Amino acid sequence: METVNSKSSNSKYTDLFIDFDDTLYDTYGNAVIALRETFEHFRLDRWFKDPQVFYDAYWRANIDLWSRYSRGEITRPFLIVERFRRPLSAGDGSVVTEQFCLELSDYFLDRCAEKPGVIDGAHELMDYLKQKGYRMHMTSNGFHEVQYKKLAACGLRDYFDTIILSEDTGANKPSKQYFDYALKVSGANRATTLMIGDNLNTDILGALNAGLDAMLFNRWDIDAKDIPSTVTFIVDSLHDIKNIL
Repeated sequence: METVNSKSSNSKYTDLFIDFDDTLYDTYGNAVIALRETFEHFRLDRWFKDPQVFYDAYWRANIDLWSRYSRGEITRPFLIVERFRRPLSAGDGSVVTEQFCLELSDYFLDRCAEKPGVIDGAHELMDYLKQKGYRMHMTSNGFHEVQYKKLAACGLRDYFDTIILSEDTGANKPSKQYFDYALKVSGANRATTLMIGDNLNTDILGALNAGLDAMLFNRWDIDAKDIPSTVTFIVDSLHDIKNIL
């Protein structure tokens, strides 16, 4: 495992698999804003005296459901309904129907997708990597129509040679099937490809299990003892990646 301080030359890499959500695009920050807008639009204060009760319940549900979705345990339609059914159920006397959950989801995803916020240094990093001649491929479990809207909103679309979404792949990260498909579609070579992402399980362990090198963007301050020694690189910011690649 190498840290940012190693500043080694890694010319062996020709292709970069780069996660999008919370690696380049500030999915969490944008979603916090969109969730507040959704709460206000649907006047959920009728059932929640304290909005934080709804927000906290949403994030608990969202984290759990996306983890299960990445493992192939639940379907997209189930995730979309359930991540609003659970927090709504915490309200006082709210009527939780599938139709209402879907209305909230549609509004929320539209608000999310129009937000331009990116992680600090995202555009500068992509400019740098492009100038260095790397072929870059977006690898994401996100929903097809939402991801393309996000790409347009934040201005990152043109940096990518290939966009590889799990819905097109038929499998989610961290499955080996996903990474094998990504290699095939992108034309990348396993030995000269590096995966960059913020999620230790889906991005990093998934890539390592598929025989790829992997760089963890440790955005969530994962304790060093919880990061396997097989992780190729660890960085604390996007700016640090330029010291390695």
